[in-house]
Amino acid sequence: MADARVKIAKDKAELVKSLRAEGADDTTKPFQTYAEVLVFAAALGAKRDRREPFGEFSKKDPDPIPYEVFRKYDKVVKLLAVVATKNPRVLADNDEAEESRIKIFEEYANAGLEIIDNEIKGSVDHLERILLFLSSERDEMANKNGDFDLSNLLTI
Repeated sequence: MADARVKIAKDKAELVKSLRAEGADDTTKPFQTYAEVLVFAAALGAKRDRREPFGEFSKKDPDPIPYEVFRKYDKVVKLLAVVATKNPRVLADNDEAEESRIKIFEEYANAGLEIIDNEIKGSVDHLERILLFLSSERDEMANKNGDFDLSNLLTI
C-alpha cells in the first residue's frame, strides 16, 4: 500500500500540534515529529486498553501522515495490531492487513491523545506535565508489582 496514510482525528489536531516542537532548538515541547506524538499516544492507549474510532480526520495541519514515516515504528504498529486482534494474520504482507494495522494504530493513538488531553488540561508546560504523568504511571506500576515504597511510610 504505497499511498497508505495515518490519520489524526480532527478534534485532536490542535493537541497534536501543541505537542510537537517547532524546530530542533525547541525544547519546550515533548516530541520532535507528529509521528512521535502518535506512537506515544498509541502506546498509552494500548497500555490503558483503550481504542477510540473517529469519523472525521484532520485534512490539513496536520495532514494525514504517509505511512512511510512510520516504518521505523513498524514493530510497534504490528505489535499493537496483534495485541488488539489476537490474530497473527494481521501481520500478513498485503494491503488489507496493512490497512487493518493502520486503523488499529489510529484508534489506539486517538484514545491515547484523549488521555493526554485530560492529563495536560490547564497546563502551560506540556513537557513537564507529561513527565509528571509518566513518573506517576511508573510509581503506580512499581506499587502494583509489589516493590517496597518508602513514600507510603512518609505520609503524615
